[in-house]
Amino acid sequence: MTGNTTDKETLFCDYYTQWVDVYKEGAIRDVTMKKYKLTEAWLSKLIPDLRLADMDRVTYQKLINGYAEYHERQTTMDFHHQLKGAILDAVDEGLIQRDPTRKAIIKGRPPREKKTKYLNQFELHAVLADLDLGTKPSWDWLILLVAKTGLRFSEALGLTPADFDFVHQTLSVSKTWDYKNGGGFVPTKNASSVRKVQLDWQLIMQLSALLKDLPENEPIFVNGKVYNSTANNVLARHCEHAEVPVISIHGLRHTHASLLLFAGVSIASVSKRLGHASMNTTQDTYLHVIRELENKDVDIVMRALSTLI
Repeated sequence: MTGNTTDKETLFCDYYTQWVDVYKEGAIRDVTMKKYKLTEAWLSKLIPDLRLADMDRVTYQKLINGYAEYHERQTTMDFHHQLKGAILDAVDEGLIQRDPTRKAIIKGRPPREKKTKYLNQFELHAVLADLDLGTKPSWDWLILLVAKTGLRFSEALGLTPADFDFVHQTLSVSKTWDYKNGGGFVPTKNASSVRKVQLDWQLIMQLSALLKDLPENEPIFVNGKVYNSTANNVLARHCEHAEVPVISIHGLRHTHASLLLFAGVSIASVSKRLGHASMNTTQDTYLHVIRELENKDVDIVMRALSTLI
């Protein structure tokens, strides 16, 4: 940034926009870039005339408080982290005297009531029993596939018949479908998302018949413009018909992971199957399930110890 005409009189909004262009453009995924652009928009709304030189702890706290009036605490925390990178660089360059983000208090609106994220085994069975699995690919087939593999929606859309190895009963995840931006194959979320997923024999038999005459390298579930809401609506109808809580397609991924954990599959194996970047992601996402299992483990340990005489 030092090669530019940036100085203490520069507006913080302008500095942040320039910082994002220089350090983030081309280095992060589009979806993350959109979050930085949203932060830019909020800065223009909350502190349009603030100079770099005037960014101190009190001003920064007021900025965070202003954002927190409209957002939950976790979203406010994300906003804070996005700003912090730019601010620390400005401190390094001598454009801001001291780190104004130090000891910032993160507030936010109370979290909205969380919707049910996953189904139990019996509820899932009822939903799958309600599917109408015809002879051609459909949303019902995608629902079955995600329930049995835990794939992300974009990963399921990116599948082609060539990705299935029926002999070894595996599915290769190596790309996704960019349904948010008009379609086309794009890379997976991260390097860990490139993986082979083992399939059960029943699903293998069903899919081998379904995919038999389809073009090898064309997406199975894409026919024109695709909307996540369409698939969610189809799943919602099945949930209602089966008289179970309504979940989203992504909720099927949570259901898949939760069932594996309850069945005793290790966190490491679940993490690998889901394509998480690290086991920490899996632990954080499924903490409620892990805690429930720990309580169950305590009971098992106590029962085992009580038999020792």
